[in-house]
Amino acid sequence: MFDSIKGIFRRRALKKNASPVQTAITPVSSVKTAVTFIDVEDTSFDACKEAILSFYRENGIKGEIFFFDFRKIGSGERLITSITNTVLERDVNWYGKPSEEKMKLLENLNPELFISLIKGTDFPIEYMATCSRARFKIGRCQIPGRIFDMVVADAPGRETSQLEVFKGVKKYLRNIGA
Repeated sequence: MFDSIKGIFRRRALKKNASPVQTAITPVSSVKTAVTFIDVEDTSFDACKEAILSFYRENGIKGEIFFFDFRKIGSGERLITSITNTVLERDVNWYGKPSEEKMKLLENLNPELFISLIKGTDFPIEYMATCSRARFKIGRCQIPGRIFDMVVADAPGRETSQLEVFKGVKKYLRNIGA
C-alpha cells in the first residue's frame, strides 16, 4: 500500500513539473550548455568525471556535473564531491523527489544537453530528467514517457562502467550533424 501511495505522489509531481520543452537529437556543435549526472559509487567515477570535463572543454560547452551519492557516510568519512552539486539521500523527500535547492540549481544552469550516466531508473533521476528544460536528453536506459532522445545502453550480459557508456555517448555525438 505504501508503494502505491508513493506512486501516486510521484506521478502527480512528474505531471505537475514536467518540462514543456520539445526535445530532439541535436548536433553537439550547437550545444552551449550541458549537465551530466554520474554515480560516485561507480568504480570509473574519477576517470569518467575527467572525461566529461575534457569533452566540455573540447567542444566549448559550459558544463556542470551532478553527482548522485546515496551511500551511508559515517561521521568520520568525508564527502568526495562538492556538496552544492551532489544529490545525497537527505536531498530527496520520502517519495524520492529531489529538493527544491537541487532543482533550482539545475534550472539556473539552463542546460541544452542533459546526459544521465546513472544506471537504472530510480525516481530522483527520472524526476530531474523529466523536469529539465534541456532540448536534447541522453540516458543509459529509457524512462517512462520516453524522456530520453538517445539511449546508450549497457552491453548485453556484462557490467558496463559509466566511463564506457560515456565513451559511447561521445562517439554518437561526434556522428550527429557530421
